[in-house]
Amino acid sequence: MKRKTSYVPLAGITLKQLRAFAALVEEGSNAGAAARLNVTPPAVALQLKLLERAVEMALFERLDGRIRPTPAGSEVLTLAARLEAAVGDATEALRAIRFGLGGHVSVGVVSTGKYFAPRAFAAFVRDRPDVDINLLVGNRAEIVAELEHMDRDIVIMGRPPEHLDLVTKPIGAHPHVVITPPDHRLAGKKGLKLAALAQEKWLVRENGSGTRLLMERVFDENGFVPNIAMEMGSNETIKQAVMAGLGIAFLSAHTVALELKAAELAVLDIKGLPAMRQWFAVRRAEKRMMPCAEQLWDYLTTRGEDFLPRLP
Repeated sequence: MKRKTSYVPLAGITLKQLRAFAALVEEGSNAGAAARLNVTPPAVALQLKLLERAVEMALFERLDGRIRPTPAGSEVLTLAARLEAAVGDATEALRAIRFGLGGHVSVGVVSTGKYFAPRAFAAFVRDRPDVDINLLVGNRAEIVAELEHMDRDIVIMGRPPEHLDLVTKPIGAHPHVVITPPDHRLAGKKGLKLAALAQEKWLVRENGSGTRLLMERVFDENGFVPNIAMEMGSNETIKQAVMAGLGIAFLSAHTVALELKAAELAVLDIKGLPAMRQWFAVRRAEKRMMPCAEQLWDYLTTRGEDFLPRLP
């Protein structure tokens, strides 16, 4: 028979204590946490002492001058993030109730999605001018981090992470292609194999980006190893470099729609391409959605496809 215990680690914990601990981990010192919270370092130290006394475990350790949470500390940080999200949601709900406002929606978009998502948001706001949209555009790792910390009501991305409890709905098809300058030796040729591009110089997105992950998956499936010449952190830089003749690239077709129409870039006809993926609207399953966020969610999942770039 298991021994009963009266250990209740969360009894007496306050939001002030959790905020002090989160600030300590993010800022790296009591002084930094105090400056962030607009209190004194001794006040931060007191809140940390009370928090560790409540959980009866060490929550952090100092290694080489840096603050690192212990396993117990990581659990407490997760709790702090969820409570901050809940407080933010309740604040927005009360604000909307008191002032009769539409409210605030926080959205995130992977960088490739910036070629269509802002137009969808703008169309939504034209119908709902009382809704304020806060938009973050970042790479895949940054958007996943926003989901992990529940900092965004809705995100738009191509491959939702599997380690989180999410609600996802498709928006529309998302093709990926190989682009070259229009005067490339292979432009216009039909039924090419990836092996024909073995000697080409490839311009690729940075490690961790959704485009890079998909490229590596497609190439691995075909036993193809690209000759990577340069790694770049944005689609725009890659497009300009391809147009300048520095190499070829694997990119979302939605990022090059305008250049294809203007004949500034060409798409190679390669067997097995385009690689078809989906755009998704994504949100945390446990995150409470305000009415305005629910309305934007419905808009994106029913009308979002209308804003995808049209390809020639």
